[in-house]
Amino acid sequence: MLSAVAEQGYAEPTPIQAQAIPFILSGRDLLGAAQTGTGKTAGFALPMLQLLAGSTSTARHAVRALIVTPTRELAAQVHEDVRNYGKHLSLRSTQVFGGVGMQPQIDALRRGVDILVATPGRLLDHARNRTVDLRSVEILVLDEADRMLDMGFLPDIRRILALLPARRQNLLFSATFPDEIRKLAGTFLRDPAKVEVARRNTPAELVAQRVHAVAKDHKRDLLAHLVSTGDWHQVLVFCKTKRGANRLAEQLERGGIEADAIHGNKSQNARTRALKSFKDGELRVLVATDIAARGLDIEQLPHVVNYDLPHVPEDYVHRIGRTGRAGAAGEAISLVSHDERPLLAAIEKLIGRRIECSEVPGFSSHAVSYPAATPARKAPDAHLHRKAAGGRKRDAHESSRKHFQQPKARHQQPKPHHQQPKPHQQHRRSEEPQAQAAPVPGYRPLTAHGKATSRVPALLSGGKSRTS
Repeated sequence: MLSAVAEQGYAEPTPIQAQAIPFILSGRDLLGAAQTGTGKTAGFALPMLQLLAGSTSTARHAVRALIVTPTRELAAQVHEDVRNYGKHLSLRSTQVFGGVGMQPQIDALRRGVDILVATPGRLLDHARNRTVDLRSVEILVLDEADRMLDMGFLPDIRRILALLPARRQNLLFSATFPDEIRKLAGTFLRDPAKVEVARRNTPAELVAQRVHAVAKDHKRDLLAHLVSTGDWHQVLVFCKTKRGANRLAEQLERGGIEADAIHGNKSQNARTRALKSFKDGELRVLVATDIAARGLDIEQLPHVVNYDLPHVPEDYVHRIGRTGRAGAAGEAISLVSHDERPLLAAIEKLIGRRIECSEVPGFSSHAVSYPAATPARKAPDAHLHRKAAGGRKRDAHESSRKHFQQPKARHQQPKPHHQQPKPHQQHRRSEEPQAQAAPVPGYRPLTAHGKATSRVPALLSGGKSRTS
């Protein structure tokens, strides 16, 4: 294993590796927090490989170590590292995640694996189909544990824990650990060692952070300007929505900048292909949602741009952690519109510092104001048509008023003689029901007490209540 480590170019352990590896080798549970890009994967993978290589399992086709990650990209990255570190050992490993067919994964599991890297959803799919046996797991690793233990992932994590043996070693690694997540982790960690090589929720010191104040409508133009004038050849851009990521990538492409998008709605093959093109330098801009913020290791990535600020401040740390990795310098730029200032304030409070803010000449931070459009000439009969329409409305209104007005007073002048009912019709007419006026569209009839119900036109809601 030492030769494999040397082949990866490692000479000295990073602070997180130097502190975490002894605890893991001693068999203790561990809660490890370090800035992203400081070698957390090697911090748990190397001692795990050494522990597994030094012992054997009596169970056939048993999974001995389980590594759970929140995203497919991170699972693929971790599995690649595990294979590189352990390529001279007789340990087998595989990865399972969604977006691809299950049969190749089932075949690999049937052949037997010692180390399994998985995302929660696909792992539970295999468990339900009984194509994976987790009863012999000796080491459990939750990578990016804050997201794994977030409320959205908690049900899946609890189902996975129920499938594991009670006696096992638990390792939790992440760049951020909010206090509430630490309390939650304490429910199944046994006397864990705590390793924190940097103050919680702080980005790498080698990342230069800047904010450009800009109107929302000018963001795309400013991004294209920065990429072109700065001669940027590799930029990772974060959007808050999948649709926004697609739209931005298409707009940059139309502007002559090579770009593509990755997010959860893309097939795994499309995501892998786009990421490979970006790493190989074939794409200048990769637009991503926060799915790409966790664990992606892109060597010497110089620029990260927050096109939209994240609603969760901790995600900002993960985003800009894609640059400034392994001792290299990097730059993180955030394009902030007026409505995003509260999000910026939350980020600055989390990291404990103010971020330099400036405007780029030609790209104002004020709302865009468009000149008033010249009114179009009216058609010759437009006024008459509008007047006629108004007349119809008034007629309907007068009809409704007649329908809702009270009975006439008794002292009203009698009708002329020719309009009086004939004697033989007076009694019959008094017993006949009065003819109802035709209903007026959009209004409700009177109640039994003579009071009108709401006159709000039913057409506004289509007769149904709306929910936001």
